[in-house]
Amino acid sequence: MDLTSADVPAAEPQRTRKIVVLISGSGSNLQALIDACASSRIPSAKIAFVLSNRSGAYGLQRAAQSSPPIPTAVLAFKTYVNARAKEGIQATREDYDTAVAERILKEVPDADLVVLAGWMHILSEKFLDLMTMPVINLHPALPGAFDGAHAIERAYTAFQKGEVGHTGVMVHRVVKEVDRGEPILTRVVEIKKEDSLGDLESRIHEVEHDLIVEATIKVLQEGRI
Repeated sequence: MDLTSADVPAAEPQRTRKIVVLISGSGSNLQALIDACASSRIPSAKIAFVLSNRSGAYGLQRAAQSSPPIPTAVLAFKTYVNARAKEGIQATREDYDTAVAERILKEVPDADLVVLAGWMHILSEKFLDLMTMPVINLHPALPGAFDGAHAIERAYTAFQKGEVGHTGVMVHRVVKEVDRGEPILTRVVEIKKEDSLGDLESRIHEVEHDLIVEATIKVLQEGRI
């Protein structure tokens, strides 16, 4: 018996996946994610919430100017500690990390992914214990090279000393060891003899904007399996 289109069950619409982004600065990688969601390069997904640990982060304006505007919040470490001190409580780094996790879960309890995109605060194991979804981080270096802060500057200095010929970018899963989580995607970035530090930074940022989107797509797709 031939089936007509009316006899074929309609496919269920995909649920929109919700992404939370943590930032500290300009938010250029956040913008790459916003644009990728808007164009459906990241399919069936949206940025549901942006949290910054710095009130002056330009990424907050990027979120507010998005269409539709993305909800944002600021939770700065010093502000949090001072507020707790007024209550007679000596807050620790772990207390702050717990507050960050609780704010995420309050704002987007059904979040599918948390992306650290230029988030300049090392999150403790306490934060990770509370997260029920994947947490990924963008880092401007290859696995095992230039962990931690100032990775681009350190790679540039190492190149000037003849110690390395290239650097790179990775997106990795966040674990308690800094920048040591399982790599999701990596990409080598050439360092040229004529490069200034600014030249290298610009080249790395271009790669970051693409890699963070590709890694987000990959992790969300894995979550559908």
